Amino acid sequence: MLVALLRAGFTARGFDIRPAAAFPGLPVTNDPALFASELKTLITVVRDADQTDDVLFGAQAFTQTPGLETIIISSTLSPRYTRALRARIPFQIALIDAPMSGAAIAATEGRLSFMLGGNPADLDRLHTIFAAMGKHFHRMGDFGDGMAAKVLNNLLAASNTAMTRMVLDWADAQGIDETRLLALIASSSGQNWFASGMHNIEFARDGHHPDNTIAILVKDVAAAMDAAPECADLTLPLTIQSALKSLHPRRP
Repeated sequence: MLVALLRAGFTARGFDIRPAAAFPGLPVTNDPALFASELKTLITVVRDADQTDDVLFGAQAFTQTPGLETIIISSTLSPRYTRALRARIPFQIALIDAPMSGAAIAATEGRLSFMLGGNPADLDRLHTIFAAMGKHFHRMGDFGDGMAAKVLNNLLAASNTAMTRMVLDWADAQGIDETRLLALIASSSGQNWFASGMHNIEFARDGHHPDNTIAILVKDVAAAMDAAPECADLTLPLTIQSALKSLHPRRP
């Protein structure tokens, strides 16, 4: 995302807890004070709510930066947690939730899809920033509505991932060729984004590991359940979580 912003001509820098040497050729620092100098628009893209709390209120506490005008939340988080941020952040700071869809290559090439929530005037004002990083922009409503849409989308993505991997394992047990089965699925009623992208999705053959994308999907299912309607039946999403946690690496 930083690469895309710089390519579009924005004055931008990155912050990461890792040393700058991990990001050769990019203006990235692990010094919070240096990063906060002249900071007006903060885009936070971290793993979960705990890390978001660190960025906003804790270890980095960037909400205390003088002159900060806008915070864009692009992590995938619980909508309930996201909406509660409004009461925790000074009112003069505009808040936008803008979770996105797309792999690292899509971010680098500026092809992300954003699900946006916030004041329409703020979204208009920030459009050039989003346009530098993405190609598809879905305005979902007020602050928090973008996050709600994202976790619902990811719940479907997680179910596609878990079920497709199970189907492929069952096909192996019956001696059905993977390539032929995927071609059938692509042109039949079982078609889904995960099966169609099996050869291109970077995590398609991964097993579950606490630090990888499969684990992020497990986290995203939890985020969706946190905002489920009262008395909702959580049996299916809990089953999806369990299936994802049991995934082992799949050979090509």
